[in-house]
Amino acid sequence: MFCLILSILSCSTRCREVVLPARVPIVKILITNDDGWESPGIHVLQEVASEFGEAIVVAPDRDQSGVGQAITLMRPLRLRSSGGNRFAVEGGTPTDCVYVGIHHVLDGEKPDLVLSGINAGPNLGWDVHYSGTVAGVREAALQGIAGVAFSLLRGPGGFPFESTRRWVRRVLEHNRTFEGRPFTFYNVNIPHPDIGPVHGIRVTKLGQRYYAKDICIRSDPRGGEYFWIGGDGVHMPDIPGSDCNAVRDGYVSVTPLCCDVTCPVTGTEMAGWNEDGYE
Repeated sequence: MFCLILSILSCSTRCREVVLPARVPIVKILITNDDGWESPGIHVLQEVASEFGEAIVVAPDRDQSGVGQAITLMRPLRLRSSGGNRFAVEGGTPTDCVYVGIHHVLDGEKPDLVLSGINAGPNLGWDVHYSGTVAGVREAALQGIAGVAFSLLRGPGGFPFESTRRWVRRVLEHNRTFEGRPFTFYNVNIPHPDIGPVHGIRVTKLGQRYYAKDICIRSDPRGGEYFWIGGDGVHMPDIPGSDCNAVRDGYVSVTPLCCDVTCPVTGTEMAGWNEDGYE
């Protein structure tokens, strides 16, 4: 079973000291993203994944950043292919792509693993609730399949996706040796190498990431108002052990997430809401 375990690695020297078991061939790996099927990040991810098995891309035909877990039910979807195990879902979301990939492209045969990314920009803290990249592997988990989402932080000079190969490969090497829990998936954020050296890997919890709540109001040629939402300012509180802190300290962050979003502590505190006797 393709799930995840990660040691805490500190530097390239220590990485070389860790000996992992020989690779086990993976039959099928399904890959999606939210940046679109022609994004540079998904090409790198497919190439690295191909070292572990047959890597099949089913991704949106256009940028679908921020669509979260949206699924398309009110209009038809169309599929096109460029060959080489690469498919685009026209107007589809990452969730649509995983659904179509499993139940049409693979004809109902579940892949061993679903990967998503490599996203151009981080998915840290609260980002996971909006991210189409993360939603792709959440959909895999809901369908009983292990999944890992990858994102590269923004930095000077754009997004050097080639620099992520080592860390994507390393996560997949660890991933294949560990049997995880049902309905769990993993969110990986890779620091930008030009900001500072990447020291290793940390298993983390979700941090908090707050964006400026800006609304830009403009007028169209007919005088009607329209809006752009979202601001450039970002605040990440200092939370030890969090994904935000890990990437800030120069570590690849790997956060285990689960589909069950119940808050058991609050549930216990609400025990007084339970009532009987209304027959």
